[in-house]
Amino acid sequence: MTIATSTKPQINWVNTLFFIVLHIGALFAFVPGNFSWKAVGVALFLYWVSGGLGVTLGFHRLVTHRSFQTPRWLEYFLVFCGTLACQGGPIEWIGTHRIHHLHSDTEQDPHDSNKGFWWSHIGWLIFHSPSHAQIPRFTKDIAEDPVYQFLQKYFILIQAALGVVLLLLGGWSFVIWGIFARIVWVYHCTWLVNSATHKFGYRSHESGDRSTNCWWVALLVFGEGWHNNHHAYQYSARHGLEWWEIDVTWITIQLLQLFGLATNIKLAEKKA
Repeated sequence: MTIATSTKPQINWVNTLFFIVLHIGALFAFVPGNFSWKAVGVALFLYWVSGGLGVTLGFHRLVTHRSFQTPRWLEYFLVFCGTLACQGGPIEWIGTHRIHHLHSDTEQDPHDSNKGFWWSHIGWLIFHSPSHAQIPRFTKDIAEDPVYQFLQKYFILIQAALGVVLLLLGGWSFVIWGIFARIVWVYHCTWLVNSATHKFGYRSHESGDRSTNCWWVALLVFGEGWHNNHHAYQYSARHGLEWWEIDVTWITIQLLQLFGLATNIKLAEKKA
């Protein structure tokens, strides 16, 4: 007798409960007594450090796509900043994103936008993903690095240590704004690249998927919203290819180049 097995996706309760706790914690930012401009300033600064320097510059353009090179110490610093975004460890994040590019908007894409906006935004994170087993195959260049291994294993403890520092510096308002509110904000801004930039905006290139260029996402995530450009030229350090496509991360890379800290910069070839 054949026993039928269910193919229904199984909820990842660790992720789900973690997201619930973070979002509830972020709501305390609006409780009287928890607001201060200093706390907001801390949150905005850490938004730039973790989301801009870390996820966008470090995790994405530097390591995932190797669109430029930096000294090893700077690579480690940027990856550490990305770890502060608390979006999983760097090995997991980078491997998942490489899988996304290989299978963009197909069944094998972890956040396939064909399954709807909310699936590509957050739904894919609250269910166990078969693609997770493929991550080691896509991260051979970093998987054995002890710094990456440390950040992968202890990214939660690193966040907790940051929370203790903020508590000592400014009390619970710093913790609520600098940890909970900031992480939730960075989460949703980052997730918009998976969801909004596969639905809203315009297409400059035929990239073989549903990626779009979305100006307001680009403003929120330091230039990552020029997503159709990026999918057409995945190797390019510059995503905003037109003069009016503001790309803050590209400006940052140019500054690093000015100081000799960014080399071997790859750019999209201009079409005649």
